[in-house]
Amino acid sequence: MTQTHEPGAVAPVKKSHGKLLTAGLVSSSIEWYDFFVYGTAAALVFDKVFFPDLSPLMGTLMAFATFAVGFIARPVGGILAGHFGDKIGRKPMLIWCLVAMGTATFLIGCLPTASAIGSLAPILLVSLRFIQGLACGGQWGGVVLLLTESAGPKKRGFAGTFGQMGVPLGLLLGNLMMILMNGVLDDAAFLSWGWRVPFWASAVLVPVVMYIHKKIEDSPEFLALQREVAAKNAGKEAVAAAPLSEAVRKHWRKIVLGAGLLAGTNSAFYVSIAGFVSYGSKKPSAGGLGMNSNSILACVLVTSVVMPLVIMAAGAVSDRVGRRPLILIGAVVLMAWAFPFFWLAETTNVGLLAVAMFVSSFGQALTYGPLAAFMAELFEPRIRYSGASLAYQLAAVAVSGVAPLIMTAIIAETQSTTFVSVYLAAMGLVTFASAYFLKETNGRAVREDPDAVPGIPVAA
Repeated sequence: MTQTHEPGAVAPVKKSHGKLLTAGLVSSSIEWYDFFVYGTAAALVFDKVFFPDLSPLMGTLMAFATFAVGFIARPVGGILAGHFGDKIGRKPMLIWCLVAMGTATFLIGCLPTASAIGSLAPILLVSLRFIQGLACGGQWGGVVLLLTESAGPKKRGFAGTFGQMGVPLGLLLGNLMMILMNGVLDDAAFLSWGWRVPFWASAVLVPVVMYIHKKIEDSPEFLALQREVAAKNAGKEAVAAAPLSEAVRKHWRKIVLGAGLLAGTNSAFYVSIAGFVSYGSKKPSAGGLGMNSNSILACVLVTSVVMPLVIMAAGAVSDRVGRRPLILIGAVVLMAWAFPFFWLAETTNVGLLAVAMFVSSFGQALTYGPLAAFMAELFEPRIRYSGASLAYQLAAVAVSGVAPLIMTAIIAETQSTTFVSVYLAAMGLVTFASAYFLKETNGRAVREDPDAVPGIPVAA
């Protein structure tokens, strides 16, 4: 019989699994906090701090362009971490990524302004943002594979959500810090040093890294692969010599469709948390809605509280009904809500804006909850870090980083959000089509089609 590898096939030590889930949630939340606090700062202050000589529109575009640099770097980080993560382990690469992210974020908070050192300031900003992107690109694969590969076959969807929940929780923490600093300081103090404090707070990553280093083992499935290598596995290495090359050569279709799964979620997410924060808070004379920035951030904060609960529920339900149904339903919600989102948001009524963001985040969470397990199950263990990371980070560079930029450019050109809604609906359609053309990967749902998932054994 052909040897198989199912994510979670190696039974985890139960008493340590709770520690792993907690460590995965905390590390993912802080990592995404570091990544997202940059987006909030880009929307609120970076045009004034690093591009003070440009017009409000061009300053905003340049600030969002530096935001996009992080997404351009993410596939590179995913490739590097994927290669070594498939060869030396998930845990070592996760630790390196956490260290790099924390260091870069802290240093951003220390940067001099353009008024102090001229054009060197934005150059340093872009360089540190690139390092953030590298770290973020490698971190996701490390944490979700540690979680899903250490879980039992019936709990992979649920376990994976502890990495996925880090996204809204990181956003929640970032917004809380920005609201706090923006609320207690006057505008001059906030622009001078208040915006820096959330970046300095990334120093809390240090004890998290030390805990993971000392207390968390690498995933049982990867350790099993290492044992196969030691035994030579009948002369054939279990660990791939060139995992990225093998993943692209044998599974390019899964990589492309895997990236497509994120199109609707990522575009809606970044339009909400960055694009609209800028558009809504700018004065009407500068092409915005003139809303209070803290009111907008408060709406983002509320949805960031609810979103993790939906993500967890969606992941758990996907263990019973499959990954695809949840993603397909979420994609339909995102397509249907693309136009009502702006109809409500542009009333400038805070309550209606909260409703607009809540419904959008519900659709995002339905697709995002099962995604960690779905991505892991698409690829066999020997190339899983490379394949899953590349798919996830391709969506980052193609959709996530450019979404606020596209929104700002469309509004500047058309003086309307109609085509922003068209863009969001189109991205939702891409997610729907990608889920439709991928096979189900949940073990319970594919027992009649074992080839759909690498490692699902054929019943005798």
